[in-house]
Amino acid sequence: MAGVSYWAVARLAPHQERLALNHLERAGFMTYLPRLREWRRSHGRRIETRPPLFPGYCFFVVEAQWHAARWSVGIIGLIMDGIRPARVADAVIAEIRGREVGELIELAPPSPLRPGARVRILRGVFRDHLAVYADMKPRQRVEILLQLLGGEQRVTLAKKDIEVVR
Repeated sequence: MAGVSYWAVARLAPHQERLALNHLERAGFMTYLPRLREWRRSHGRRIETRPPLFPGYCFFVVEAQWHAARWSVGIIGLIMDGIRPARVADAVIAEIRGREVGELIELAPPSPLRPGARVRILRGVFRDHLAVYADMKPRQRVEILLQLLGGEQRVTLAKKDIEVVR
């Protein structure tokens, strides 16, 4: 293992991210704490918050030794693989970093497709009919409730064949 560096994960004391990262970095470890960009409302104002993507955890690079990381201030423990810290693949870190915009990860907004949402059918024999979204099915299929023959009928369509009506 000597000379091979890899990413590992440390468990942090609650609300001690900044303290723990500072001590890990002072001990010579490179650290990474991915953060989200979230928006909330407070007193009518829109405020950006930056919570950790994985609350209570951070990544750090193990080079020659890791014991100093285990006993750093603000660290509860390390995620272990037997007698040494478990490896996190470089591809995992690259994937997370690849989702960052301005050093923050922006999650996709929640889908407007919720049970009860009004939808319009875009293709097929029911084109331009309005319906009610019921459920998501496997393989990008959706189940909708359509008024047909004097009653409500369940119809399954491709997700791309409907749009939410606002």
